[in-house]
Amino acid sequence: MMPTTLSSDSLRPTLDRLRIANQEFSRCYPGDSGKRQPVHTVYGGAHLFKADGAARLGALAVKALEEYAPTAADLGAALGLSDELAGAVRERVAAKLRREPVEDFRADFEDGYGNRPDAEEDGHAESVAAEMAAGCKAGTLPPFIGIRIKPFTEELRERSIRTLDLFVTTLVRETGGRLPDNFVVTFPKVTIPEQVAALADVFDLLEPALGLPAGSLRLEIMIETTGSILGPSGSSPLPLLAAAARGRCVAAHFGV
Repeated sequence: MMPTTLSSDSLRPTLDRLRIANQEFSRCYPGDSGKRQPVHTVYGGAHLFKADGAARLGALAVKALEEYAPTAADLGAALGLSDELAGAVRERVAAKLRREPVEDFRADFEDGYGNRPDAEEDGHAESVAAEMAAGCKAGTLPPFIGIRIKPFTEELRERSIRTLDLFVTTLVRETGGRLPDNFVVTFPKVTIPEQVAALADVFDLLEPALGLPAGSLRLEIMIETTGSILGPSGSSPLPLLAAAARGRCVAAHFGV
């Protein structure tokens, strides 16, 4: 066997630096956790949220299926499938709609809600929390659930934080001190890391005040502005946005 030119001793500094860099990358990007992820998210105006809303949507979907594809042959003709395959597909779709028509839902205080008088939004923040708590107790909530707050612009930041505070405070009170499974706060129109850091700061204040375990409040950022894609220097601020959440960011939604 031919001897190599480079010795282990000469390579050690380079390999040590590479090992440290690889370990840091693995720490920051551990990969898929293996946990379930929803395949869709439904947004609905917060003022319309009800504890049994997912079941109601499912009933409407089943009605539409029965009206427009009452048989496997109808579905097969529409999709170009054999009757056998169409029958299997229709059976699975109908079962899913009856069992779990919505996988992920956001009670929306932003685009689906609009700007309203403060007293009205205060009332909805509390009523939505009460409905979500009722759904939590009754087992009628989708497996993933949350709210979308307003952005942290100069005009809306205080309104957004107040809605979040009222909602989480009421929810924890109504549930006896717990959050629904897979609860998340959707943060729209993010432009700078400081906005994400501010939301993480608010979470840091709410958790001990409400007796919630540290880190239980989580967020997902919505990437829907030019500033969140291209920073002032032309580089992408996306990694900075995620890092600013200090481990609380669990997802990113990419919008228009």
